[in-house]
Amino acid sequence: MSTIKQLEPIIVKGLNHWFGSGEARFQALFDINLKIKLGQLTILMGPSGSGKTTLLTLIGCLREVQDGNIQLLGQKLQGATDSQLNAMRRRLGFIFQAHNLHESLTAMQNVRMGLEVHGTANQKEYDRASAHILTQLGLGNRLNHMPAKLSGGQKQRVAVARALVGNPAIVFADEPTAALDKDSGMKTVQLLKRLGEVRGTTTVMVTHDNRILDLADRILQLEDGCIVKDSG
Repeated sequence: MSTIKQLEPIIVKGLNHWFGSGEARFQALFDINLKIKLGQLTILMGPSGSGKTTLLTLIGCLREVQDGNIQLLGQKLQGATDSQLNAMRRRLGFIFQAHNLHESLTAMQNVRMGLEVHGTANQKEYDRASAHILTQLGLGNRLNHMPAKLSGGQKQRVAVARALVGNPAIVFADEPTAALDKDSGMKTVQLLKRLGEVRGTTTVMVTHDNRILDLADRILQLEDGCIVKDSG
């Protein structure tokens, strides 16, 4: 792997995106150019409809690149095969506002699913890693609780743990603190910040939560599909 790839795991060049067709077709992103450094915690901000989530899902391999290019961990996404995209997604972590937990599984079993997709360890190692990340997020006494016995904020922290347990190279987070109180939200973002400093984990986060902005390495402001302000 080259030094450039190591220092800039995300490179976006001339990215445009449209939704709809015919007369209803509209452009959501306009000529986005962006490089994000290794370990950086980058926050995307802007009003509803500004293109934040569209940009996040394109960089995260959740939408097809229509025009322009995204290079993720050295792999160009435009023209990539399904197998290449699936392999890339296994190196990523995703945190969404909806926790999407399996109601029939305990907190630890839900988190363990984030490791089982890799299939490289035994159950004891999975359990140890799952318990560790849940404890870091303040859920050490909720390991064996079913989702129905957890509060909304606790469910969201389980979803965060599931995204982080596999030590992803990049974490994509869409409003991860929206369901959390101030202390839980700060603890979650502080963990992401620490992973960037210690492991080089790169995080791209969409948020309206002004409480966590001081933790960001970089803040990008989007309006009408364009980056209008860049603190970095």
